[in-house]
Order: sequence, then C-alpha cells, then structure tokens
Amino acid sequence: MAHKAGFVSIIGKPNVGKSTLMNVLVGERLSIITPKAQTTRHRILGIVNEEDFQIVFSDTPGIIKPKYSLQESMMSFVNGSLTDADVLLFVTDIHEQYDEEDVLEKVLNRNIPTIVLINKIDTADQAQVEEKITYWQEKINPLAIYAISALHKHNVDGLLDKVLEILPEHPPYYDKEDLTDRSERFFVSEMIREKIFTNYQKEIPYSTEVIIKSFKDEEETLGKKGGIIRISAEIIVERDSQKNILIGKAGSMLKKVGTEARLEIEKFLERKVFLEMFVKVIPDWRSKKNYLKSFGYEN
Repeated sequence: MAHKAGFVSIIGKPNVGKSTLMNVLVGERLSIITPKAQTTRHRILGIVNEEDFQIVFSDTPGIIKPKYSLQESMMSFVNGSLTDADVLLFVTDIHEQYDEEDVLEKVLNRNIPTIVLINKIDTADQAQVEEKITYWQEKINPLAIYAISALHKHNVDGLLDKVLEILPEHPPYYDKEDLTDRSERFFVSEMIREKIFTNYQKEIPYSTEVIIKSFKDEEETLGKKGGIIRISAEIIVERDSQKNILIGKAGSMLKKVGTEARLEIEKFLERKVFLEMFVKVIPDWRSKKNYLKSFGYEN
C-alpha cells in the first residue's frame, strides 16, 4: 500500500478553537488553551502516524494585524505554515461576524486545497449552521465545509478521512515515533505561560514570556532511579509594576502559578518535578528584535 504524508496548516482568527482542534486531531494536549485571545504564539507541529500515512498538523497563532514586533513574528509563523501546506484547515467560529478579510487574504491568494471548519456549533441552532455553511460556500468555495465542535469532538473523524483523501503519496517527513517537533523544555514553558494566562488579567499575560533556564533530570545526571526533574524558569515582564502584580503579596500569586504549573508538568512528564521561578524585567521586550530572536520568535 502506498504511503501518504503531508503538512496540514490550521489557521483562523484568534479564539476560534484552533488549538483545541489540534489537540483533538493529534490525540494529545500539545497546544495550551485559555479563553483569552492570542494564547498561541508559535507554530506547533502535531504528528499523527499510522502504518500507511503521516499527517503533520500545524497549530498557528490567530491571524491579526500586528501592532508590534512580537505580533509580526507570530504572523510570520502563520505565513511559514502556508508555504509548505498540502492542505489548509480554515477554522471559523459559528458566531464570528462576516469581517474576515484579513484572514481571507491568506486563504484566497494561495493555491492550497482548503477545508472550512465552522467550529462551536454546539452553541448554535441548525438554522445558524446552515446559514454559515451557505455563506462560506459562496465566499471562498472551499473543497469541503465541516460544521464541528472541537470541544465535544463532533464531526472530527470525518475531517481526518477527508484530509487523508487529499494528501499526496510521500514517505514520512518525521520519524514514526515522533509526536511533535518541540522539546520538553518548550512544553514546560508553555504550561507555565498557560497558568499566567488563566491567573492574571489585562496586559499581564500578553507582556510575559517564560524562559526555561535549567532542566536537570536526576535520573540522567546522577543516575538516581526515580529522581526528580529540577526546573528553573524565568518569567520576563516589561515593567516593575507587572513584576509586583505577578509576584503578589508576599509571593502568594507566584506560588499559586508555580503550584498549578508544577502539577501540569508532572502529569506531562510523568515524573516528580521541583519547579523554581524568578521574575525579570526587560523593558519593552515585545518590540526588541534581539530579545525576540533569543526567545525563539523567528520563523
């Protein structure tokens, strides 16, 4: 039997459910999810392997008009995912208004087989769903339209079958054991960042970056069977006032974030973890290309 393989880019506006969909399709929690827009900052690959196929999904940041250098880097990840895409999954929220011209520019100007996914249909009635299907059929005439609920895994299996139909015959691009192209360090930093998004309001989540400074596995470094993993993380903020809010009174908020993050990391690594976190101020880091490059924001 011929082997199929290819890249499937998941794009759309912020908060339409791209990361939830990616996690469902891959069967693992690779992308962090919060109710806040622009949670995803990087292009994250999730790889689905079977004997006769390999699908490489790309979760990407929500498409926006960038206002500063960090957002420009985020949009470069979106553009990068389109250059090698064999299939485009364009995710739109059932409740989105019809103002997606900035998104459509990325869809219509590329000769990529496109599937429209109308997400969150569990929050709408059948008439709304049919109205949106008609709208998108007329708007971009995609290869297929699926009304789905990524959260409840509704109509997702049929989507996978359709993607496989489109993918070209090709040897696998990655080792068949690979689930993603990202390291454990990356996912640890994302889990800490997720807890910052869920515990703080306003500009704090958007002004922070998490850098893993040290990741020491006692099993490997000391040969201690069942040894803990010691992680040191630095949380970057832009102002002293943000640092004070992040830490909280007598360190209470930072301790809360650390505890929640450690539990998630232990579940992910299936090991006991010692997590220490420090907060550092780098003024206006989101607009400084040298810092963005060192933090991994280059496509």
